[in-house]
Amino acid sequence: MMNPMEELRPPTRLMLTPGPSCISPRVYRALATPLVGHVDPWFTEFMGGVQELLRRVFQTQNNITFPISASGTGGIETAVVNALEPGDEAIVCVNGIFSARMAEIAERTGAKIHRVPAPMGRTVDPEDVRRAGQGRKIKFVGLAHGETSTGVVTKLEPFRKVADELGALLVVDCVATLAGVPLDVDRQRIDICFSGTQKAISAPPGMSPITVNARVEEMLRNRKSKVQSWYFDLTTVMNYWGRERTYHHTPPIPLIYALHEALRIVLEEGLEASWERHRQNQAALIAGLEAMGIQLFVENPEDRLPTVTAVYIPTGVDGVKARGRLLNEFNIEISGGLGDIKTTTWRIGLMGYSSQRANVLLFLDALERVLLDQGMKLPIGAGIASAAGVYAHAEPVTAGHGK
Repeated sequence: MMNPMEELRPPTRLMLTPGPSCISPRVYRALATPLVGHVDPWFTEFMGGVQELLRRVFQTQNNITFPISASGTGGIETAVVNALEPGDEAIVCVNGIFSARMAEIAERTGAKIHRVPAPMGRTVDPEDVRRAGQGRKIKFVGLAHGETSTGVVTKLEPFRKVADELGALLVVDCVATLAGVPLDVDRQRIDICFSGTQKAISAPPGMSPITVNARVEEMLRNRKSKVQSWYFDLTTVMNYWGRERTYHHTPPIPLIYALHEALRIVLEEGLEASWERHRQNQAALIAGLEAMGIQLFVENPEDRLPTVTAVYIPTGVDGVKARGRLLNEFNIEISGGLGDIKTTTWRIGLMGYSSQRANVLLFLDALERVLLDQGMKLPIGAGIASAAGVYAHAEPVTAGHGK
């Protein structure tokens, strides 16, 4: 056990997990700037700048756009409890742990929730959603744009079409996709969209950006009952982030500083450049893994989430021991699976500041050494060579995260 009186000295890790990701030195500097009060006139004006940067990253003009003082799960809860009232009906597309979490939270509101499932590693079929909603008054269709438990990305347009046919809202969890995967809230007509700060945005964990459109604003004004949660009630917290800046709670001010700087970095790089960097680095990672004989969990390449890659642990390899060696000898952290695939898969994150060419090559080299030491037979150097081949034929991109 550590001596609790010792000075804080955490190790420096290369975090290649589904979150959090590494953060830029610029963001660390923002965290260390002077603290002010949450109703200080300087800070309340600063808040408006954070909101504007979030609108640019979400690609929206929505008035209600701000970071919730909670993790991505708080974003799920905010979206669900504000949209649903007892007696409502909603559809949730379930293809992993976090989409199932949306359904579970929704079921606690008193609404009737219809789960439309898909096997882990696949996307939900929009036709199944259409059939589930026929003859029903559906309040919303909810889904995870990026399901980090399995590394699956879902195309949003077919679900927008189905939601329109049902007269329903479209609620999208973009915790693992915002700034890393193409997303345009206004063009794709997403009614409620929420994310997390610790993934492709590369800010510290603890905040969940959310944006809701005018249709949802009107719905909130016409609710028949109070929102189930006081803390996550948008009808009150939005007054703090609105013109009034009416006190609601004390937000994590240093985290808002850090988010502001992280958003500046994303926009300096450019959204399209960021999307391409994430796509390219995952392509190199996949090429390297496959050259080493490692099987991808998501079979259909179009369904693979660019920010999180799930793979099967090779036969004969102790997955926990391999992850421990990566962490203890190479300072590289990857994650195991969740739920039913906990002991059979690894999840490798390439998000935000962590999504860099050097990190891909470093990881493949370290993984090769670990696997060889466990007795796996693989062609030495094949992983790095295959990844380098992808980069050799790609346009140069760099993380826009400065120093």
